[in-house]
Amino acid sequence: MRFRLLIEYDGTDYAGWQVQTDKQTVQGNIEQALRLVLKVPVQIVGAGRTDAGVHARGQVAHFDSDVEIFPRRLQQSLNGILERTIRIKNIEPCSETFHARYSAKSRTYLYQISTRPHALYRPLVWQISYSLNIPIMQAAADMITGSHDFQGFCRSLSDVKHYMCTVFLACWQQNAEILLFEINANRFLHGMVRAIVGTIIDIGRGKTTLDQIQQILQTGDRRLTGQSAPAHGLIFEKVEY
Repeated sequence: MRFRLLIEYDGTDYAGWQVQTDKQTVQGNIEQALRLVLKVPVQIVGAGRTDAGVHARGQVAHFDSDVEIFPRRLQQSLNGILERTIRIKNIEPCSETFHARYSAKSRTYLYQISTRPHALYRPLVWQISYSLNIPIMQAAADMITGSHDFQGFCRSLSDVKHYMCTVFLACWQQNAEILLFEINANRFLHGMVRAIVGTIIDIGRGKTTLDQIQQILQTGDRRLTGQSAPAHGLIFEKVEY
């Protein structure tokens, strides 16, 4: 049978989602916990491969097993084994045609920024010390909405067949003391969200202009983007199927 997992994690201490030799990863820790509980090797497939330091509130994964599984009991067992920085929020049987990555219609990321020092939110926000022009930042976000070639916002040497993505939503909103950037798209390239946020922040602080977005989309030149926003402000929020 095939089972679907809903996963939350604090990515601070992990080298990303995907299994890597001799490094702590989220996928690696969950697979190890599953192996201990089910007594057989299990490979899980995630909806998105988050980078080192990136967090998730709604990562989705699936795995296949011939072992009889009681989902609620398995969830409790896994959460008893895993570090507290990884929580299995739900386990349920699903169709054998379901694929956590390829069945997804869209994914949503949040990026969190604070323009003043915080103690409580510090591990989950990018703290910056300069003022920002939110309306012009929203204008920049509007420019990336729609279908575009996002090569200029993709990390170099990424193993992809093409750079076309469709962004359904890109918006900035003030939530209490935190400035949130929400972006929803059919797919994301390696480093794409952090490059977009870094570039828009440069626009919002007056370091560059809106024309920069258009130039990046037209030329695909990664050198035109701003600094990549720090990983710890990024949260993989949810997946839509």
